[in-house]
Amino acid sequence: MNEIKVLGIDLGKDVCSVVGLDEAGNVLLRRRMRRDSVVKLAAGMPACVMAMEACCGAHHLGRQLREQGHDVRLMSPEYVRPYVKAQKNDDRDAEAIAEAATRPTMRFVDLKSDEQLDMQSLHRARDRLVGERTTLINQLRAILLERGIMIAKGRRKLELRLEQLLAGEMAIGRRIRVLIEDMRAEWRALDARIVSFDAEFATLARTDASMKLLSTIPGIGPLNATAFVASVGKAETFGRGRDLAAWLGLVPRQMTTGGKPKLLGISKRGNGYLRRMLIHGARAALPSLAKGKTLLGEWLRGLLSRTHMNTAVVALAAKMARIIWAVLRSGRPFQMAALPSVG
Repeated sequence: MNEIKVLGIDLGKDVCSVVGLDEAGNVLLRRRMRRDSVVKLAAGMPACVMAMEACCGAHHLGRQLREQGHDVRLMSPEYVRPYVKAQKNDDRDAEAIAEAATRPTMRFVDLKSDEQLDMQSLHRARDRLVGERTTLINQLRAILLERGIMIAKGRRKLELRLEQLLAGEMAIGRRIRVLIEDMRAEWRALDARIVSFDAEFATLARTDASMKLLSTIPGIGPLNATAFVASVGKAETFGRGRDLAAWLGLVPRQMTTGGKPKLLGISKRGNGYLRRMLIHGARAALPSLAKGKTLLGEWLRGLLSRTHMNTAVVALAAKMARIIWAVLRSGRPFQMAALPSVG
């Protein structure tokens, strides 16, 4: 046990596969055990590298192992996959995790605190409610369309139309009328729960220092601020702003061969929830930013003159990601740069 320098742990719901490597990379230990047994095993070992994939439960176990003095390294599963030899099984996965953790160019994931994980859980719960509300609204529209009632796009327009239809005489059966009233009540309950989450995020954004800094960026509200702080913390994992934009999938995919680079559409890698939230924020902020007499406004006006609106929105989202990195790393609020005076 004293010769083990790297312990690769393939996490499971109950049982984990563990592989220990020495300094030369030779396998000294192969074992399957429960999660609590992994902590007991690590407690009896000298300080070494504890490698895991960044998945459900990895941060909690990682904090326990770090408290014992070990060097915890979390990696994205897609970076571990190339190190799996031959047929895939739990033991080979653990061995691949241990080997990948020794690579000098490997990218690691920072351990998240309980507060960050709690915040991410709140965002996931809210996102689930929004999805349920969208599904409910689409089903309502389909029920009405089957009965010849067409309603314009927009949640508010549907809500107003339902009030008019239910207040008057509707050319539908009594049972369907009761169903629509029940669905509308469910819709209102979902709205109330989503508003409750939004109010909680707004309160947190006013009290946390990092979130208050992010709120100075146009297009970044309480939802974006809380989501980014929960996911990236102080953004210390990223060496520059472009790395954060690339992690969010907001930079072009590259297809380079023979020294001839070719840029395609955005990669859409990384955290899809953060990318979606950032693009929504950019879309809301773009009209006002494009009218401003600032360097950012001038850049947007030039971009809009030569490209599609949606392309400009994504480009602004990528720039906002770089600004977020700069604000988190510097600890200073964002200040809009004005156009230089002429003459």
